[in-house]
Amino acid sequence: MGANQFLDPDLARGVSIGFVAPTISHEVVPMVGSMPNIISLPYGRCPPLHLQAPSWRHLLKLMARLSGTRIEPTVEALAVTRSSQLHLRTVVQFVRTHHASSDWRAVLWFTIDHPVPTSMPNSRKYTNNDVDMLPWSYTLSSVPALLRDGSDTLLSKFYTIPSSAAVPFPALPISFPNMAMYLQAALEESRKYMADSSSGMRRLGKMVETCYPQMVEPGEDEGSERSRVGGLFKKVIGRGGRKDKSKKGKGGGNEETYDLVTPFMLEEWGP
Repeated sequence: MGANQFLDPDLARGVSIGFVAPTISHEVVPMVGSMPNIISLPYGRCPPLHLQAPSWRHLLKLMARLSGTRIEPTVEALAVTRSSQLHLRTVVQFVRTHHASSDWRAVLWFTIDHPVPTSMPNSRKYTNNDVDMLPWSYTLSSVPALLRDGSDTLLSKFYTIPSSAAVPFPALPISFPNMAMYLQAALEESRKYMADSSSGMRRLGKMVETCYPQMVEPGEDEGSERSRVGGLFKKVIGRGGRKDKSKKGKGGGNEETYDLVTPFMLEEWGP
């Protein structure tokens, strides 16, 4: 039995994963099947993989606890590219369950990064870190219906995570706990631009703020790089908030989960 056996059943509610479009519903039902240990991504013409959860925080907590799951390229992908260093392109999307609802489902989309042909007209729009533009790899097959109406509508908002010096594209393979770290780091990077109305980088922070106004983030940690990463880790698994006095001395919950999550290694999601 793997580490995923310790997953809280409540965290699997409202969760779906696959290369087909997710079903967006106001009902939070148990996940069909179980989370695989290895998620293999093809290269080239293939629909993006989706991972859906009821909310952004739920999504991060779920991934942080799935220490037995990782994303990796298929053997064919490695053979075709003749590369041992493939990278993940991630799109974050929040989808309203109904036009009159205040509930937003969180959906992640994944593909392996694919170079843009230099001969393609306007190829620069895919290489200039435009957060409103789907990556080139998403255009190699039919774009999912949820992503076709643009990056900001009444029912849907999406953000293509760009590459930066602080938050580069994740290198494959990557474990789910480290992927949760990457997502939290991308959010923190976005929040640095909240006061800059001219920068699209702030969109992820604004999306989280708009769709999940009730979500309270713990304060940022200061100090060394280790302290910063440790602070992100605490935020992802929920150890940075106020202690529950009713559980004093009992352990369990996040205390048990902490030992199950793979330690964060920067080189696992960057070049």
